[in-house]
Amino acid sequence: MIQLTETQDQIVAAVRRFVEKDVLPVASELEHRDEYPTALVATMREMGLFGATIPPEHGGMGLDVLTYALIVEELSRGWMSLSGVINTHLMVAHHLREAGTPEQRRRWLPRMATGELHGGLGLSEAHAGSDVQAIRTVAVRRGDRYVVNGGKMFITNGRRGNLFSVAVKTDPKADPPYRGISLLLIEKGHPGFRVGRDLKKLGYKGIETCELIFEDVEVPAENLIGGVEGQGFAQVLSGLEVGRINIAARGVGVARAAFEEAIRYAQRREAFGKPISQHQAIQLKLADMATKIEAARLLTVQAAQKKDRGERCDLEAGMAKLFATETCQEVSLEAMRILGGYGYIQEFPVERYYRDAPLLLIGEGTNEIQRLVIARNLLKRYAI
Repeated sequence: MIQLTETQDQIVAAVRRFVEKDVLPVASELEHRDEYPTALVATMREMGLFGATIPPEHGGMGLDVLTYALIVEELSRGWMSLSGVINTHLMVAHHLREAGTPEQRRRWLPRMATGELHGGLGLSEAHAGSDVQAIRTVAVRRGDRYVVNGGKMFITNGRRGNLFSVAVKTDPKADPPYRGISLLLIEKGHPGFRVGRDLKKLGYKGIETCELIFEDVEVPAENLIGGVEGQGFAQVLSGLEVGRINIAARGVGVARAAFEEAIRYAQRREAFGKPISQHQAIQLKLADMATKIEAARLLTVQAAQKKDRGERCDLEAGMAKLFATETCQEVSLEAMRILGGYGYIQEFPVERYYRDAPLLLIGEGTNEIQRLVIARNLLKRYAI
């Protein structure tokens, strides 16, 4: 059992009540219509979740990574798309908090904490996903401005967001390539910056995923995060540690929701004269599901606690992300099997969990990449 402080417990309990009262009654209907949850997002803003990890001196709640991960778990248990509304937003805030200049923090973080500015992360491109070094979006310095050309793909909050942390090549000839990557903060409204098409998805509906297009977009040089070129790759990696903990927490939340639906159904549904929960085949499934969810949660907590201690946690975050998301995929399918035909129709939420789960296998670095990250760290740790 995780020991939480009274404050942590109160915050997580408040999010849980929000999910029970406001989210669960409408989540499936909104998801099937692929409708943006405007009212729910407004409530999240009022609850201070847009400033969850932003320091109090900039108007935020200043929560640690563990508390944030538990919030994400609760939101995802209700509807995973809600966690996406604040995840990349808070990753932008993380870049500013950890690497931004004092002036940059003063300029943007207070407005991010209130939700006036809604952040998104411009990292992936059509030909560059997990291989960040392969990005082609270029920013050329001209006097006191950068001129940005290129495009970004799979951008959460792309249409409704208005502040983006964008990975660009400020030195396309750098060798190795990562030394030429920088992060620029780009607000909407600059000529030449436009949102392309909305991308239709299997799941993760209700929240927009878009293309961003930059055509000779002039951005003030003061928007370079940290004020020094070539630091973007390290800044991205630091943010991805938090992002992977977030994805792991989402996996735990969706898996919990699928398990809870399955175990409730198994106790109500009768077959061959007794509830199916009394059949050994179903009991074995439930035991495996619950055990793996608990293991996934503990891995996520371990990674979050290590991040909170200021330690590098790419190994632990990779393990948590890998195991929690694979568990989520497995548990959502097992829940569908337990519900049988009812698991396949839209009257029950299990089919939604099953459609949402695959995103977690590929988001914030595919699980194949996670295995490589884990293996490389293990080889360093156990070097002969």
